[in-house]
Amino acid sequence: MPSVATPLPTRREDLMARLAQDHTYDLAVVGGGATGLGVALDAAARGLRVVLVDSHDFAKGTSSRATKLVHGGVRYLAQGNISLVREALHERTTLLNNAPHLAQPLAFVMPSYQWWETPFYGAGLVAYDALAGKAGLGRTEFLGRNAALKLLPTAQPQGLKGGVKYWDGQFNDARLALALARTAATKGALLVNYCRATDLTYIDGKVQGLLCEDTLTGQQYPVKARCVVNATGVWVDELRQKDGDANAADGRQPTKPMVAPSQGVHIVVDREFLGGDTALMVPKTADGRVLFAVPWLGKVILGTTDTPRHDLAREPLAFEEEIEFILSESARYLRRAPTRADVRSVWVGLRPLVKPQDDDGNSTKGISREHTVLVSRSGLVTVTGGKWTTYRAMAEDVLEKCAEKQLLPRRSAGVTVHLKLVGATSWSGASQSVSLPPGLPSYGDEQDVVGGMPGSEVELAPGLTEGMVRFAARYEYAVTVEDVLARRSRLLFLDAALAQTLAPRVGAILQEETGLPPLPEEFTALAQQYLLS
Repeated sequence: MPSVATPLPTRREDLMARLAQDHTYDLAVVGGGATGLGVALDAAARGLRVVLVDSHDFAKGTSSRATKLVHGGVRYLAQGNISLVREALHERTTLLNNAPHLAQPLAFVMPSYQWWETPFYGAGLVAYDALAGKAGLGRTEFLGRNAALKLLPTAQPQGLKGGVKYWDGQFNDARLALALARTAATKGALLVNYCRATDLTYIDGKVQGLLCEDTLTGQQYPVKARCVVNATGVWVDELRQKDGDANAADGRQPTKPMVAPSQGVHIVVDREFLGGDTALMVPKTADGRVLFAVPWLGKVILGTTDTPRHDLAREPLAFEEEIEFILSESARYLRRAPTRADVRSVWVGLRPLVKPQDDDGNSTKGISREHTVLVSRSGLVTVTGGKWTTYRAMAEDVLEKCAEKQLLPRRSAGVTVHLKLVGATSWSGASQSVSLPPGLPSYGDEQDVVGGMPGSEVELAPGLTEGMVRFAARYEYAVTVEDVLARRSRLLFLDAALAQTLAPRVGAILQEETGLPPLPEEFTALAQQYLLS
């Protein structure tokens, strides 16, 4: 087996010292979610000098709040969007190959309670298989009633006719984001969380960098870059507005908002409500929405909603009608209906839905209908929309637009198609280190390094050791208790009450490791929002 590279340290004082250097980057990326990290990795892998900053932690926003599915998009197939589905299916396979420790195939069953549902939905899923071709994860199967109940033992048996089994993928979104960041760092990129881009800088009306602020100290850092990419998800309009204000004298119309946020709510309950390793998918609920019940890290995710939202809260709260919708619809399809008392955690993400833009000759739409790339007159590149599954293709599209506008040198694309992410270099998943808690192989080929950390034998909670907290602080950019309990481990998303109880201990370990304020009190208040009152 190939040797595993020693993890790169992420001491914050070292990162900030690098940021303070008088250096001109080829590319500065604002936003450390799926899209921004994908762009940073692709650019760094092409040999470009890259810096990325995020005002909060990596994947703090939408990119840690997905439904955890790596999928081609069955609903888009029903809409006739063949090219989008084909692209997503191709990228699904690429992601599973490059991060097998974080993404795996997952079987789904669509239960049928009407005689026509099995042949109707089954025909579409057979077409889904055909589009995947050699990239398919498994063959679609038509199920009788008994076979459906064997795979979904807790499904509502009354009126069940059968079902259709198909395959998609599942992943750990926040840890995949972290793997992208750490892989980009191995290619020479500088990535800094808790560093806000407060303004853009210009030379002769063209964007030539950023002014950044360390949100932990307030210190300012000018960053010079030949190209700036705005990849801040639902918050892209904030930086676009700054760009528009800075260039208002050229007679342009005011910058039009680009994003219309949509809210997705997920509810987490214990594994017993699903009773197996197969996910349940209802393609059309009573009001036409999609419902999932997905096994994930020992729990079950129920969701999701798709509700317009008019504010851009960093921690949006679920609307009461969304919670009632998920619980009531789950009750129609599960033998034992989960109640509010059964909910372990509720989390909400904002999706960046792209508004149509007038074609004024100053913008470029990306290849995929799901994401959009705009280039302003000043050269600010903005990308938003899309989904986790296609992050890599989106990154290639962004860099192609940058080269097209002569903001970056053109380099060969495709460098990330077979690029293994940190943790996957020599990991096959065949063995799990006995020094780590079972069932959490998300460290991949670094599991023995984690198992050798001080305190690795001290279990703080099932699936979390003191050694993991120290590893997160030393090698995974973790600064606060929230970083560890929400994203390095996923405990806040799995059991918010348990996560609350760990805040003081995790904070003490982080304080030892970093010397920075770990903010346990802030986390305790945050975790309360993930609980149903």
